[in-house]
Order: sequence, then C-alpha cells, then structure tokens
Amino acid sequence: MERIIVIGGGLAGSEASYRIAQEGIKVILYEMRPKVKTPAHKTDMLAELVCSNTLGSIETTTGAGLLKVEMKLLDSLVLKVAEESKVPAGNALGVDRNIFAKKITEIIENHPNIEVVREEVKEIPKNEIVIVASGPLTSDALSENIKKLVGYDHLYFFDAISPIVEADSVDYSKGFWGSRYGKGGDDYFNCVLTEEEYKKFYEELLKAEKVEPKDFEKAVHFEGCLPIEEMAKRGYQTLLFGPMKPVGLKDPSGKQPFAVVQLRKEDKEGKLLSLVGFQTKMTYKEQKRVLRLIPCLRNAVFVRLGSIHRNTFIQSNRVLTPFLNMRKYENIFFAGQITGVEGYTASAATGILAGINAVRLLKGKELVVPPEETMLGSLVRYITQKQGELQPMNPVFGLLPPLPNKIKDKEMRKKLMAERAIRAMERWVKEIKG
Repeated sequence: MERIIVIGGGLAGSEASYRIAQEGIKVILYEMRPKVKTPAHKTDMLAELVCSNTLGSIETTTGAGLLKVEMKLLDSLVLKVAEESKVPAGNALGVDRNIFAKKITEIIENHPNIEVVREEVKEIPKNEIVIVASGPLTSDALSENIKKLVGYDHLYFFDAISPIVEADSVDYSKGFWGSRYGKGGDDYFNCVLTEEEYKKFYEELLKAEKVEPKDFEKAVHFEGCLPIEEMAKRGYQTLLFGPMKPVGLKDPSGKQPFAVVQLRKEDKEGKLLSLVGFQTKMTYKEQKRVLRLIPCLRNAVFVRLGSIHRNTFIQSNRVLTPFLNMRKYENIFFAGQITGVEGYTASAATGILAGINAVRLLKGKELVVPPEETMLGSLVRYITQKQGELQPMNPVFGLLPPLPNKIKDKEMRKKLMAERAIRAMERWVKEIKG
C-alpha cells in the first residue's frame, strides 16, 4: 500500500498528516509522547501549544496575519480548529490550548487514512517518503540520526538570534559604512556611540528586564553565544572588546569611534539589517527601549527581536530545496521549526507545503513552491537559499519582493503587498489543484 511517514505530532506534523490523508494517501504518524516525554510538553495530545496560546496577529499587514490568509486558501487544519477554539486576544488569534489540541488530536486519530503510532523514531527510514517534523525538542536519539543525515555542522541546538531592523528605518547620518581594517568593502553599517551615549546604553542594558530561561534552557549561556547583557555584567569595558568594539574602524574623518554597533545585510537587496553579535534575553518591550538608545536606531522598525533559547534546527539553506525535501535524499522532507522557521503559524504552514510535495513525489508529479510574492513562498526561499549562517526567521514583510513602484506610506505599501500575495496564492492554489 502507498504510504507516507510523518515523524512528530506537533503543528507541522499534524498539518502534513492531514493534508496527505485528505488526498487519499495512507499516513503513519509517529509521536513519541507519552512514552518519551519532553521537558516542555504537559500532555500527550497532538498539536499541544507549549508556549503562548496565541498564533500571532490576524492583521493582513503583518507577516503572521498574511500567512494565515494564505494558509486558509490552502485548507489549513490548524487555522480551522483555531477558529473553533478561539478566545479573545485583541488583534491576535488566541485559542483555548486544551480545546485546540484535543480537537486536532481527535481529527487526526479518527481519520481513516491516518494511523498514529506512539513510539519514538530513532532512525529516519531512507527507503520511504518521510516528513521529519520533530520540532525544537527533538529527542537525543533522533537528533543524532539527523546529524548523520544532514552533516554534523548543519544541526544546531540553540537559537542565538540577533535583532533585525528594516533598513529604511535606520538613521544613516549617525554612522558610516565600512568593514573592520578595511577588509570586505562596505558590508557593514557602523552605528557610532560617543562615550556618553555608550554609558547610558550600558546602564540601561544592565537594568533592563530579562526573560528567565526555562529549566531545559539552563545550558544556553556558553561562551560563543553570550547574551549582550551577560557580557555587560562582566564589566563596563567588556562590550567594547566584544560586539561593540571600535578597533579597526575609522569614521570618514579618520578617527576611531568610542563604540560601534555593526549592522549587516540580512538579504541580498539589503532591505533588512541585523545587529551583529547582539543576541539577548531582554524582554521584547525592553529590547525596543534599550536598542533605540543607539543613535542610528532611534526610530528603528524591528522585524525580528533577539533571543537565545533551546531549539533544534537544521541549516536548511545547506540541506534543503525550496520544496522542503533534502538535496541528497529527495524522499526525505523536513517541516516545522526544525527547518529554521519561527512561530506557530510558520511551522504549520511548512507542514502544509511538505505534505503537498510528499504526495506529489509519491504520484510522480513535479514538486512545487508558492510564488515568491506570497509570504509562504518568500519564507521558504529564505530558509533554503540564504547565504551564510541561517538563524530562524519569522514571516515578515521584509522577505517579500518590492513593489514595482516605490510607495512611501508604509501601511499602504504593506496593504498592496498583502493584496498581491493573496492574489498570487489564489492563482497558485488553482494551479496545483488543476
């Protein structure tokens, strides 16, 4: 009998399984809980939400909101159940997490084409079509097998994420372009701080409210990945010998600044800039407050904020195609947070795409990816084609290709980009159904 194996019963695994089963294909869904527990899950239900009970914004002018519209066009199980179990959450889609997980579990377990197997998978079968959706808390045994499959250098266990800002929100009069010691051309924008500005930043950094790590994240503070506030605790000068060091940099007048924060292009077009070496455990609210003390970032628009947390993910840009299958083994797909996407919505969306392509591979059809104008299409291309090291990414408008005509008004620009994305997804859905 034709079948597809799915490993992991989270949001991505549930979406993938449901998509495949709805196509009339047999699914064997492996979920290790309750036989093997994780430090974060409290139940043995599928699609358990272990952090927030919201699936992000519903506004179509946000990345998560636009992605939800696209997922509805793709008949998302997660969004259907979320609507049935939602609770008031302002402009976000909040759910009663117990009702949500219970409903999805019932739908999956009672589907005639899905068999749920409560066993730990320790080795990925190479002779069947498989979707690996084991999530950020993949078991040790499976992690070791994935290491061998993708290469030891391409599996990470912690996010060390620096904030990313919209390039057009940076005040370029407060710094200069250039690389340390003149090597590498003008790849970095150097945000300059005077001694007085640095002192203020340092003091507020120490006072800022921090996110306390969970028990299973205690090992996160290793030397190669220290939060900037941990470095600051070691002394007033520590950051000046770390991510804010001015050595090797000279401003246009030929002087060395007192301190700098370097911004690096995050995409080919330079629409997004990341703060180099600025991983942090500050709360999101405090990050915005403290980082805007850096002169060039006074009016910064943050598309991603920094964090450090436990998260198993692969370097998809070195391992996967945009169809979410491996370059080396076309029958092995990955979906969910393990691919390097952030957030519930993005995880579920990649599950849908992996499910679509796993079925197409089984039927001998050409594999597909949504148009680049869509949020899902742009996000998948980003994680599978980014140059250099991949750090997990949320769905953000900065990933979308620019409009043909320049629109100054940001909200109008986002509205037009969202409308373009929805039209493109509608056309694509018709194409793949046809």
